[in-house]
Amino acid sequence: LAKTSGKDIVQFANAVKITSSTIDGKVCSKGYAAVGTAQGKEYARVPDDSSSAGKTAQCSGLNKSDAKNEHKFLSKFVSLTGVNEGENWPTGSGATSSNTTVVKGSTNSNAKAVATDLVALNRDEKTIVAGLLAKT
Repeated sequence: LAKTSGKDIVQFANAVKITSSTIDGKVCSKGYAAVGTAQGKEYARVPDDSSSAGKTAQCSGLNKSDAKNEHKFLSKFVSLTGVNEGENWPTGSGATSSNTTVVKGSTNSNAKAVATDLVALNRDEKTIVAGLLAKT
């Protein structure tokens, strides 16, 4: 996925959203991939944790206990982090705790998180995803 363009990822995310809200809600909905000490509770183009804002641009970087449920979707991740404009793909970023200092994720961190979440899907969901990826 790291070599896939941001625009293609957006098309894929939109297809997933239309086809299966269940799958959409299983990708970029977790907190295991948070960048460094970043505390994510919502997706944003520019990470910010001043005043505990919890804005992150890292897929599955929603590791705060009060992470917004309405942000726990692949489609929300790509629309709110600027992926279509060439930002935050394939590498994400977060803000250090209680700070606005932006820290880049590891190389291809967003692509790896999307791939990890896709691999965790059940067999039927993977079949749907494979068909959507083939069309993208």
